[in-house]
Amino acid sequence: MKALVLGAGLGGIAAALRLRALGFAVEVIEKQSDAGGRARAKVIEGYHFDLGPTVITAPDLIDDLFALFGEQREHHLKLIPVDPWYRLIDANGRAFDYAADFNAQLAQIAQFNPDDVQGYRLLLEHAEKLYQKGYVELGDQPFTRLRDFFKAAPHLIRLRADRTVSQLVNRYIKHPSLRKFFSMHSLLVGGDPFRTSSIYTLIHALERRSGIWFAQGGTAELVQALIALAKRHGVTFRFDHEVAQINVSKQRTTGVEVRNRLPIESDIVVSNLDPPRLYGSLFASEVKHRHSAKRIARQRFSFGLFVWYFGTTRRYPHVAHHTVLFGERFEPLLQDIAKGVVPDQPSLYLHRPTATDQRLAPVGHDSFYVLAPVPNHQARRIDWDIKGPQMRARILQQLQARLLPGLEAALAAEFYLTPDYFERDLGSEYGAGFSIAPTLQQSAFFRYHNRCNDIEGLYLCGAGTHPGAGIPGVLCSAKVVERLVVEDMQRMPLASKQAFAS
Repeated sequence: MKALVLGAGLGGIAAALRLRALGFAVEVIEKQSDAGGRARAKVIEGYHFDLGPTVITAPDLIDDLFALFGEQREHHLKLIPVDPWYRLIDANGRAFDYAADFNAQLAQIAQFNPDDVQGYRLLLEHAEKLYQKGYVELGDQPFTRLRDFFKAAPHLIRLRADRTVSQLVNRYIKHPSLRKFFSMHSLLVGGDPFRTSSIYTLIHALERRSGIWFAQGGTAELVQALIALAKRHGVTFRFDHEVAQINVSKQRTTGVEVRNRLPIESDIVVSNLDPPRLYGSLFASEVKHRHSAKRIARQRFSFGLFVWYFGTTRRYPHVAHHTVLFGERFEPLLQDIAKGVVPDQPSLYLHRPTATDQRLAPVGHDSFYVLAPVPNHQARRIDWDIKGPQMRARILQQLQARLLPGLEAALAAEFYLTPDYFERDLGSEYGAGFSIAPTLQQSAFFRYHNRCNDIEGLYLCGAGTHPGAGIPGVLCSAKVVERLVVEDMQRMPLASKQAFAS
């Protein structure tokens, strides 16, 4: 039997590997000329830039993909521990190193507010319970039926998953800066902490258990290592192939139409495309499914991203690998972004990979990117040809004043990406940075299912599906697809099973 995977993002590559291990003939088709999806990369004048995710947690999910074929990840990809995990800096310039050393962590908390030391311990206890339920037990479980949700709901209610991240953190933490610091994790998966379900505080426990890692050579090396693994074991890739339509006969997928190329047939299709784009524009009008344009438009999407990439002709050794610069406004800033207002003084995430791997820039230089949350196109369409240079100038001014003195004179090899890129090149609806937002009403059963309920043989993985965005989320979504495919194969008629086995 043949499986066709649409999209060579991390979720799609992981799904391809898992299906190949099941015995499928697997082919991956990708619109772009390179792989990675949100995890693509670019090299300019010796500066290496990861265009997307840079925080690797739960490395066992990566190890598992190599183990499927009797290989060890360490032989093909080196993961380097990042320390500190993040440097968090409040609007007054007070820094907090969020790191693996637990006692040092408590000592820093005490410097802000001694009473919050016990509060942080209690927050971690709560996060650990959410981790066990939400990640260990449910993270790779399908939520394709309502009874799956009702089975899990009582446990999640007891753990107050109905609260937001901010509400849960504020229950335990009192200092205003620490409240921001310990609420910021949801931002890393596209969630506003004042709207995102508190289940995402499980990230605290996940990081405590597995640490934070960086792939030597950048996240692009992770992508290339997985593609090489797939190719060694018979997965084929076709780049510059844009899907024009999912072919369906009698409510079962039969393959895809590819723009300006011949159709490709397959027994099953796994989509790593953004689900709103998949359902909104890739089916013939007579194909019935429940995701109407009106329904898609009613969904809440994650914020957009403005990401400025630049090299410097000098080094900034005092700057950590991951730094978050908080502005004066936090909740009001996120409220403005949701309304379509481009922020004047955004909070910033600064990535300096050369803090960990100096080979990602010329000798004596640094590579950076700085990310700011901005409105997606759902609230209103912003002309980034006008706003882009303005945003770059504001961020330059802020970085130079707060963290990177002399930046303007040291700039090299710079460019930026806006929600236009996410919409045009990555097919993300409304240019959202992380697909649909991780609210309670858009999680688990209420997120896009990993098996299409209406069209047989169609499966979904990636940021917009259960369990969500981020590297662990999309890799887990591939595990869910594997479970569903196995479940469906077990229901196959005997003759079909024999044909598959042959």
